[in-house]
Amino acid sequence: MDEETRYEAVRSRDARFDGEFFFAVETTGIYCRPSCPAVTPRRRNVRYYTTAAAAQGSGFRACRRCRPDAVPGSAEWNVRADVVGRAMRLIGDGVVDREGVGGLAARLGYSTRQVQRQLTAEVGAGPVALARAQRAHTARVLLQTTGLPVTEIAFAAGFASVRQFNDTIRAVYASTPSALRAAASRGAPGTRRADTPAAGIPLRLAHRGPYRSTAVFDLLARETVAGVEDMSGVRGRRTYRRTLRLPYGSGVVAVNERADRPASRPGGWLDTRLHLTDLRDLTTAVQRLRRLFDLDADPYAVDERLGADPLLAPSVAARPGLRSPGAVDPDELAVRALVGRAAAERLVRRYGKTLDAPHGTLTHVFPEPAVLAEAEPDGPLGTLTAALADGTLRLDAGADRDAAEAAMLALQGMDAHTVAVVRTRALGDPDVAPPGEDVPEAWRPWRSYGVRHLRAEQEDAAAARGEGRWEVSRPGPSCGCAADGRGSVPR
Repeated sequence: MDEETRYEAVRSRDARFDGEFFFAVETTGIYCRPSCPAVTPRRRNVRYYTTAAAAQGSGFRACRRCRPDAVPGSAEWNVRADVVGRAMRLIGDGVVDREGVGGLAARLGYSTRQVQRQLTAEVGAGPVALARAQRAHTARVLLQTTGLPVTEIAFAAGFASVRQFNDTIRAVYASTPSALRAAASRGAPGTRRADTPAAGIPLRLAHRGPYRSTAVFDLLARETVAGVEDMSGVRGRRTYRRTLRLPYGSGVVAVNERADRPASRPGGWLDTRLHLTDLRDLTTAVQRLRRLFDLDADPYAVDERLGADPLLAPSVAARPGLRSPGAVDPDELAVRALVGRAAAERLVRRYGKTLDAPHGTLTHVFPEPAVLAEAEPDGPLGTLTAALADGTLRLDAGADRDAAEAAMLALQGMDAHTVAVVRTRALGDPDVAPPGEDVPEAWRPWRSYGVRHLRAEQEDAAAARGEGRWEVSRPGPSCGCAADGRGSVPR
């Protein structure tokens, strides 16, 4: 977008562009999201930035009214497969906090200098600044939703020292940590915060535009693996719960379904509660949930492109904001896509890590690839998990999608159908055409969403015939696991 288009979005307070860019006002020293309800600044005083980190790096502080750090992420990073897109996804997953800029560069196959240069040129901030902005947001969430001591929050958010934490909060929010906490209490009187992580962290996971939560929750309900996931409640008001394997420990999350909102309503959120054994995993857990529920998508761009096709136009009109869900654990998704649901449940019972304390029906964390590779080394399952364990196959947030596809196709038992599922879900590729299906080039770069529309029509037609709401099935797995014969595959 040019500056004229951006200013028009700011002037009209257009929430469709929240997270796609930020604007800062030179006379106030504040940066905002495009939909900020404050008085529109004069055009000559406005500057535009691709990321919040770039605005912070130029000396602007976050608006207290519109909270620009809480917007959905840019959909551009899901679409782009180049080094900048991969780097942004890895930074969102917390790689810089855990492994430093050197670790990020090693994962990308570039030098630290090249990564710094490309990110600064494309998004206006380097990896350290981008990670710093993310840490500040995590700290604000913990300050405002828990009663944990400030010192604990500083280290849980990823800061190296309390002094660095205090300096960053002052620079980003023009406030002290204590003042941020006090302001949140005044804004929501009577709100009780958790004094310990055991009570969970309440979150609102924001999305832009319309969101077909019913379709996403239907899909998750069909895929549920006992012990790791469950779905409760009536359709339209369900709660999805699952365990998480995270870098520093484990977690349990509960996400509430919201009734589908009219297409005219600009955005919303999913209410979520996170239980973490180590609060340093908060940023990573949130980003992985955002990928699972496809919350950073741009439904306006998707629906505009797909709605122009006569075949999909009726579905797009009936289902605005239909999403293409991802995965919280790409390695787990790959295993489940290969073996099927019943075999996955058997693997959980035999090899899954038992939670210290069960959360209702949730008792285990899905087994790691290394555990499965050692326990069942033969057949396609052993081949896949060994490749995941030794790094021959990488499916993390920054993986090269084409390289990962080539590596999967070279493995025993990984056919083109399964690989397309993994590329769509585990790698979050918005532009996958499953083999053997008529998916027009005109749907690019949103072919994964076009396929979801086709599936939704098939499922609704099956439900109308009284056949239930099952995913397309295929023959049982060939890995020798005790499957249910349906081979229910996440798609």
